[in-house]
Amino acid sequence: MAEMSDNNLAKTTVTQQAIASCCGAIITSLFVTPLDVIKTRLQAQSNPFYKGKCFVYSNGLMDHICVCDNGDSKAWYKKPGHFKGMLDAFVKITQKEGVKSLWSGLPPTLIMALPTTVIYFTCYDQLSEALKSRLGKDDEHIPILAGSLSRFGSVTVVSPLELIRTRMQYRKFSYKQLYLCVSSKVASDGWLSLWRGWSSTVLRDVPFSAMYWYNYEHFKKILCKELGTHETTFFIAFASGAASGSIASVITLPFDVVKTHSQTELWECETLKSAGIIPRLFKVAPACAIMISTYEYGKSFFSHLNGKMSQHP
Repeated sequence: MAEMSDNNLAKTTVTQQAIASCCGAIITSLFVTPLDVIKTRLQAQSNPFYKGKCFVYSNGLMDHICVCDNGDSKAWYKKPGHFKGMLDAFVKITQKEGVKSLWSGLPPTLIMALPTTVIYFTCYDQLSEALKSRLGKDDEHIPILAGSLSRFGSVTVVSPLELIRTRMQYRKFSYKQLYLCVSSKVASDGWLSLWRGWSSTVLRDVPFSAMYWYNYEHFKKILCKELGTHETTFFIAFASGAASGSIASVITLPFDVVKTHSQTELWECETLKSAGIIPRLFKVAPACAIMISTYEYGKSFFSHLNGKMSQHP
């Protein structure tokens, strides 16, 4: 982000924020997914997958419960391999299966993750602006309120869709069978049955978002002051995102364990053990850093563009 005067900056529109968050989401998933694919392959090597077993698949944007197919399946997570560690797995998978294998299973999860991320980041910025006009731009409660509300909204919107996606995978339903299943479920248990598992997700994600955005805005101000800049550079956003994501992930680890347990109980299947602070940090810190820095870069690009267009109509 090049340093420019305030006169060359203009506010970004909702559409531009949505585009920036969408681009950031795609870039984040491209960087983070290979780490999770390798982790899953290492898990499968030490604890073979069988039908009915679940594992948590993360593309850096969302966690998805995946249910293993039968033993004859040629699914990516069941491919044979003798790996000695992360680096060895990376080299062998790339050499024997091709580079694209590092992004196995990504496309179906992006259908859910992209709209969720767009809603989340766009709502955060819009809520922040609205709260600043009422509470003042320096109020420290704004990131907490905006972060909590935007995450609450995005989880509420996507929760039924994720439930349907997992049900479709778990039972191998056709679209017609899925429609009949969902219809009968709603008829017997009501519309709220589509939000099963919502509470455990909110319990983890809302506190995480509140802490993440509060610390991010705080670290960002400190770094901007130290570096003598009024504009958030890529480095400032990256460092602030990594630090705030790490802090939030450590504090909300118990909620993450509850969420994973609740999700797998929902599908009545056994889950592979993946809980722990090191694996969570290894996943969350880079994802937060990449997502927020690419998002801020995108907003900066549009802000400069809007400024130039306003000067030369």
